[in-house]
Amino acid sequence: MLMVIWKSESIVEETSNSGSLFSSININVFKIGLDIDPQKKRGSMGQIEVFICHKRGKFRKRKMGKVQVGRWKFIVWWLGMMLPLINSKTLNGRAPLKANIQDDSPANGVQLLRQKQQVVMNNGIVSITVTDPGGFVTDIRYKGSDNLLETQNEEDNRGYWDIIWNKPGEKDNLDKLVGTSFKVIVQNTDQAEISFISTWDLGVATAPLNVDKRYIMLRDSPGFYTYTVLERLKGWPAFDIQEARVAFKLRENKFHYMAMSDQRQRLMPMSVDRQTGKVLDYPEAVLLKNPTNPTFKREVDDKYLYSCDNKDNKVHGWVSSDQVPIGFWTITPSNEFRTGGPLKQDLTSHVAATMLSMFFSTHYAGEDLAPKFQSEEYWKKVFGPVYVYLNSDVRAKQNPSVLWDDAKHRMFKETASWPYNFPLSTDFLKSNQRGAVSGQLLVHDWFINKKPVAGASAYVGLAATGAAGSWQTESKGYQFWTQADSKGNFVINNVVPGTYSLFAWVPGTIGDYKYTSDITIKPGSNIKLRNVVFEPPRAGPTLWEIGIADRTAAEFFIPDTSPSIKIHSYAISGEKFREYGLWTRYKDLYPKNDLVYTIGRSDYRKDWFFAHVTRNVGNGVFKSTTWQIQFDLRNINKGANYTLHVALASATGAEMQVRFNNPNLAVPDFSTGQIGKDNAIARHGIHGLYSMYSIGIAGSRLIDGRNTIFLTQARTAGPFIGIMYDYLRFEGPALHVPASTINIGA
Repeated sequence: MLMVIWKSESIVEETSNSGSLFSSININVFKIGLDIDPQKKRGSMGQIEVFICHKRGKFRKRKMGKVQVGRWKFIVWWLGMMLPLINSKTLNGRAPLKANIQDDSPANGVQLLRQKQQVVMNNGIVSITVTDPGGFVTDIRYKGSDNLLETQNEEDNRGYWDIIWNKPGEKDNLDKLVGTSFKVIVQNTDQAEISFISTWDLGVATAPLNVDKRYIMLRDSPGFYTYTVLERLKGWPAFDIQEARVAFKLRENKFHYMAMSDQRQRLMPMSVDRQTGKVLDYPEAVLLKNPTNPTFKREVDDKYLYSCDNKDNKVHGWVSSDQVPIGFWTITPSNEFRTGGPLKQDLTSHVAATMLSMFFSTHYAGEDLAPKFQSEEYWKKVFGPVYVYLNSDVRAKQNPSVLWDDAKHRMFKETASWPYNFPLSTDFLKSNQRGAVSGQLLVHDWFINKKPVAGASAYVGLAATGAAGSWQTESKGYQFWTQADSKGNFVINNVVPGTYSLFAWVPGTIGDYKYTSDITIKPGSNIKLRNVVFEPPRAGPTLWEIGIADRTAAEFFIPDTSPSIKIHSYAISGEKFREYGLWTRYKDLYPKNDLVYTIGRSDYRKDWFFAHVTRNVGNGVFKSTTWQIQFDLRNINKGANYTLHVALASATGAEMQVRFNNPNLAVPDFSTGQIGKDNAIARHGIHGLYSMYSIGIAGSRLIDGRNTIFLTQARTAGPFIGIMYDYLRFEGPALHVPASTINIGA
């Protein structure tokens, strides 16, 4: 940077106020101006001093001596003309921009300036600089601030879209969706939308996708929007996508406070703390041994500690440590473009002031959720827009939650405005191009109620056609979900035209619902469904049950973590399961014998461990574990079937084997085979993919008196192999047998 200061008795003119003539690493562009003392006709005597500031912030002073006002006016004018032409490698080789933009006042509306290799959008509140034609965001400023993105990173590692993809059977590749051409979609004082396009062709090493990456800025908006359209054509090579996201990496020396929910807000460790720490059972988990903030010593840093369900992942971000703190937030106004439905978990923000908007990934699900494209398959999808929102408040210096609360209010405003009416891609459909579905979901469990009752608080959604529950692993289309009211009434608005299945699940009820016929949505359609009745799995009266049918293991016993690890103390406690190493406590609680649960005496909140894991016997050896459920029966109907329903909240490389009253059966009465890849145990998730099994057992196999069901997790590949149960129910003699029931004969 070059900073010119003129000194005199009446004037001190400084051309850098947290800025310079350059759009540079951490300096804004400010105009060179001059205030002449009106009382002095010829101006006063003074001197010019030139300070040369190198990249690392060291100044060298050069005094130019005293000159007349007219002379130094010429020098300042000359510098203002010539410095924009300098191409400084120490400033990332970027030409200056803001010197050519009008005074950046909100009154001037949205301004757009394109120069060689970069584009600037500015509305007087926020300015962003994007590389041309790559489409990487290199600079974000708010109300005259320095660059909020990490200036130590390369330009393609500050604000960017990327995917991880692979050809079948080959290794993963990172593709940052680099644009090859730039286009202005619209430019006026109310709105600017710009597009960065790349078109795939044979021989290109990138993912076989056409990419249209866009940024939008609106008048008076304290932020900007970004979205991307991905397209693959028929005949292109087969490939899989493991992950798609947009990421922003903020200045770590500025942003230390992270917030992603009312409960999970905290000062964060630094990336250097991970380097001086100890890697634990997997690379993402690091024990902090000598952190820059000593209060974090013995805590574990792990990005998976901050994961979140899609239904709850609407806003998260960071607060800076400035005198007037700045909040930097990502707001996701809709989940329609995310995969896996409302319960899919994914990453949010983590150490190094990194902020992510995840659109799809295999996290907490495994390969089942990776879209796999065949050669003759056509596909196009719009991801976003998401909103990058900035705010500030001097009160946040003492209470950063002030900015979180404001970001939440902004999130509600954005979600209420969905679908937006301003994106100009024809692939993003406006409200009048969409349709709606409504109805009332009833639940008929004949054992509980003779007549159907309201499916209160049910999750009801439209997703690609498939079997009941298939929405969990649907990864290519859009999904549209809502939660029914206390009477089971639901309305799903703003559905993109297409053919869908209607799915649902009800808290407190096992199983998945699918409507009897598929539903075709057309622009403007308003479909009202009738006879939306869910008959959940039920073979007979309930004899006993364990847990709550909510698709998680959160109600079961979650232990304290190892005393060697310090748990971060949040201002508001919650989600105890998001602690490192909980799976290791099983062997501490059950050092010799496995868990035994006695119906009528045990309490699942205290006596049912949250995860059925392997036993670590040392030297890297793990053994299978067998849990027992003991219960008494009288007056058994020997000629009838009984049924055990087992709902699983998660499974990772596991095999659940079931044996009735004989643990030594060479062949179990029932086995799932190897199931699950969601890795939720290691990643502090209390659930992954939901599954359910209905297992019939002949009454002749049961005993008058004490009976025991033996549940074995048989696979032993490592510490994270295991199952998390959602709910278990044992039912009496079958009155009718669902088609999915597996009968075990005498």
